Amino acid sequence: MRIKLLLFLTFLFCSVHHVLAENSISFGQDIAYSAATYGDKSGKLSIQEAVKLDKFTPNDKSVINFGIDDATYWIKIKVTDRTALKDVVLFIDQARLETAEFYVVKSDGSISKKEINANFTKKFNLSQKLFVYEIPSNFNVEKDFIYIKLKSKELLVIPIHIYNEGSIITTFLIRDMTFGFYTGIMVVMFLYNLFLFFSVRDKSYIYYVVYICLVWLSQISIQGYTVKYFWPYKSWLDDNSVVLFSLLAVVFTTIFTQSFLNTKIYTPKAHKYINIYIVLAVADIILLISGQRQGAFIIMQFLTFVGAIIALSLAYYVYFKKHFNPAGYYLFAWSILLVGAILFIMKDYGILPYNNFTIYLLQITSSIEVMLLSFALADKINFFKRENEHAQAQALNASLENQKLIREQNIVLEKKVEERTEELQSAVSTLNVTLNNLKDTQSQLVDAEKMAALGQLTAGIAHEINNPINFVTSNIKPLELDINDLKEIITRYEEIDFDQDIRAQIEEIENFKKQIDINFVNNEISSLLSGISEGAKRTAEIIRSLRNFSRVDETDMKPIDLNEGLQSTLVLVRNNLPDNLTVIKEFGNLPKVECLPGKINQVFMNLVSNAIQAIKTKEVQRDEEFLTIKSWYIDQQVKISIKDSGIGMTEEVKHRIFEPFFTTKDIGEGTGLGLSIVFSIIEKHKGHIEVLSKVGEGTEFILTLNVNPQ
Repeated sequence: MRIKLLLFLTFLFCSVHHVLAENSISFGQDIAYSAATYGDKSGKLSIQEAVKLDKFTPNDKSVINFGIDDATYWIKIKVTDRTALKDVVLFIDQARLETAEFYVVKSDGSISKKEINANFTKKFNLSQKLFVYEIPSNFNVEKDFIYIKLKSKELLVIPIHIYNEGSIITTFLIRDMTFGFYTGIMVVMFLYNLFLFFSVRDKSYIYYVVYICLVWLSQISIQGYTVKYFWPYKSWLDDNSVVLFSLLAVVFTTIFTQSFLNTKIYTPKAHKYINIYIVLAVADIILLISGQRQGAFIIMQFLTFVGAIIALSLAYYVYFKKHFNPAGYYLFAWSILLVGAILFIMKDYGILPYNNFTIYLLQITSSIEVMLLSFALADKINFFKRENEHAQAQALNASLENQKLIREQNIVLEKKVEERTEELQSAVSTLNVTLNNLKDTQSQLVDAEKMAALGQLTAGIAHEINNPINFVTSNIKPLELDINDLKEIITRYEEIDFDQDIRAQIEEIENFKKQIDINFVNNEISSLLSGISEGAKRTAEIIRSLRNFSRVDETDMKPIDLNEGLQSTLVLVRNNLPDNLTVIKEFGNLPKVECLPGKINQVFMNLVSNAIQAIKTKEVQRDEEFLTIKSWYIDQQVKISIKDSGIGMTEEVKHRIFEPFFTTKDIGEGTGLGLSIVFSIIEKHKGHIEVLSKVGEGTEFILTLNVNPQ
C-alpha cells in the first residue's frame, strides 16, 4: 500500500514539474536588464533625490533578496536589450509589497510616475494581485532609466521580469491553472476529512480540516489571490493575513500532532513542552493584533522552523520507538513539506532557478503533505481496527485457553475441595470442643466471681445476724432467772396451807418478794423482752433484705422498685462499712422498672462494694469519707448514681475497667470480672453506664435504665 502511494506521489510530482517547467519563463528570456539597489533607512527619499544619488550598488542576481527590513529600497533598472519595446511590461513577482512605486526617468531629466496596469488584469481575467507596469513605447533603452520604490514589513524578495505581453499572459494563465488545481486538492481533502469526522467522531479530523483551511488561506495570501476573492487590497486582513493564518496553522497543526501522535501517552514530557509552544504561538498572534507586524512575522518564521523540527522528532520517536505505524505517514508527509520549504527558500537566494515550478514548490509539497496526512488518518483508523481485531483474537485465544485450564483445574479443585472440606470439618469439630471448653471456663469464671461476691455477702450477713442474736442469747439467762423467781413466788402462793396461820405464810412470801426485789425483776423482765424483740426485728430485717436481694425468680423480667434494691444492698454490706464512712441516701420517687431483679441487685452490690473498697484503700484517710447514692427519674428513664470519695482512676484505667480480667487489686483479691459482669447486665437491659473519675477525688458511676426496655 505504501509503495503504491509513494509511486503515485512521485508520478504526480514529476508530472506537475514537467508541466510547469515546460511553460515557465526564466529570468531574462524576453528582455534583458541590469539592476542596482539602494537602501533608504529613513524612508523619506524622493524620486528626485534618488535620481541624483550615485550610491546605487549593482546587483546581478535574478532574484533580489533584501530579507526582513524596515528600510525602503530603490531599484535602478537599465534595459540592455536593444529590441524595440512594443507591448512590453515590467512585472514585480511579489504580491506582499506594502509600497511599489514605478518611475520612468527620461534622458532630458523628466520624471513620470506610472501606476499599476489594472486593465491588464481585467483584460485577461487574471485572479492574482499583480504589480504589472506598462513600459511606454517611447522608452529609450540607451538613455532612459526605470526607478522602482519598494517596501514590505515581511520578507522582501523581489523577482523582477520585463516580458512581452504574450509571454507574461501565458505565465499567469498557467499560474491560475496551478492555483485552481491546488485549491481543488485542498477543497477535496477538506470535504473528505470533514465527512470522515462526522462519521468517526475522531477529534484529529476536525483539527486537520481546520489546518487544511488555514494552510490554503496562507498560501493564497502569499500569491495574492485573497485580494480578488475575499478582502480588499491594503485592508487589515490583506496586510496581516500571511502571518495570521500561518500562526493559526501552527497552532492547529500542533494540536493535530498532539492528538494524532497521542503525545499525552507516548511522550508525556514532550506533551507539556508542546503546550508551551502553543502558548507562544497564541502570544505571537496577540502581538500581531497589537500592531507589531514585523516582529510577529520574524517570530512566526522561527516558530514554524521549530515546529517542523518538533513534528519530525515526535513522529520519528513514536514511529520507531513506540511502533505506532500511522506515524510513518506523518513523518513522510512532514519530510516532503520540509524538503519543499527548503527548496522554495533556495530559489529566493538564487541557488535554484526562479521559475513557475520553484514558485509553486511550496504549494505542491503542501498538497502532497495534505494527502499524506489524510492517508495517515485513515491508516490510524485501520491501525486501531487491526489492534482491536488482534486484541479480540488474543482475547478469544485466552478465553479458549481459560476454558481448557478451567476444565483441568476443576478436577484438581474438586479434589482439593474434598480435602479442604475434610480439614474444615475436623477444624469445626475442634472449634466446637474449644467453644464448649470456653463456655465452661466462662461459666466457671462467672461462678467464681459470684462465689467471691457470695463470700463477702455471707461474711457480712453472719456478722449482721450475730449482733441481734447476741441480744437474744445474752438476755435469755437473766430472763430465765427472773422467771424462776416469779415461778418461786407463784409456787409459794400455791403452797399456802389454809389450815395453818395464813397471815404468817403471806408475811413470809412478802419477805421473799422483798428479798428478790420483785419490782426490779418485773422491770428487768420487760427490759429483757424488749432486747429480745429488737434482736428479732433486726434479724427479720436482714432476712427480708437477703430475700429481696437474692430474688430466686431472676430469670423473669418483673417491675421492681430500684430504691428497695439499693436499700437491701446497703443493709447487706453494712458490716463492711468503715467507721469514718457516712452513707448519704438521696432516693427519688421512682416508677417500677421492668428488669431482672437478681441481676440488677448484683450490679448494685458490685458497684457499692467497689466504692467501699476504693475508700478503704486510700492511703490518707479523712475524718469523714462519703458514699453517696442517688436515684431520680427523668425523660422516661431512671438514673442511679453511686459516688465515692475514694482514690479515683486515671484515664488509662478508666478506659479498661470493663475489660474482662482487668483489675487494679492485688493478686488473689479479685477475679477482674465484677465490672465486666456489670457492663454486660446493663447492656442486656439496653441501659447505659457513665463513669466520672478523678485521681484522689473519687469515682461516680451513673446508671441509666429505661422504664420499659424494648
